[in-house]
Amino acid sequence: MAIRIEKTFTVKAPPGEVWAFLTDPEKVASCLPGAAITEKVDDRTYAGTMKVKLGPVSASYKGRLRFDRLDDVAKVAELSGGGEETKGKGGAQMRMTSRLEEVDGGTEVHVVSDVEVTGILAQFGRGMIDDVSDQMFDKFTAKMRTSLEGDRSGAPGGDGEKEEALDVGSIGVQAGKRAIGRAFRKLSGGGDEEENEAGTDHGKEAQ
Repeated sequence: MAIRIEKTFTVKAPPGEVWAFLTDPEKVASCLPGAAITEKVDDRTYAGTMKVKLGPVSASYKGRLRFDRLDDVAKVAELSGGGEETKGKGGAQMRMTSRLEEVDGGTEVHVVSDVEVTGILAQFGRGMIDDVSDQMFDKFTAKMRTSLEGDRSGAPGGDGEKEEALDVGSIGVQAGKRAIGRAFRKLSGGGDEEENEAGTDHGKEAQ
């Protein structure tokens, strides 16, 4: 399943500070629930893990992230990455481009991601994947703003303990139930008639 995700957000900090943050994988991982950088392979390649939880069920993913292009002047970054579930139940591949633009009072960040998911992730369906990506994005931007804007205001930059795993269930009980139902029907050879019901406008399925 291929999905395009486009996001824009603003941070009340200069482009140079935002750029330094977004091109530091350890800082980025610190803002993502369940994410961790485990190794610096070379100057542009990093290995890491991601833990995801849905109710009593949890899964771990291992993968790599590489900065394919870093334009310090234009403030454009292109990166690619991918990971596999540690028990072989699927994974994801991603290419992302981020671009910074100075605006009044801060920096506007434009992000475009093309994501390909396989295995159990794809069985959750586009609607659930959109919900999860929105949750991750909201948590990430909130923590990033706290870090950068807190530093400028003199307030503490941290905002509590980092979550050990991305809790998919917290996006809503009904969304979780629909995702489990879709996955069960597909695993048992049934249809996916609810697939279209769960779609949102946050992601655009690639052609």
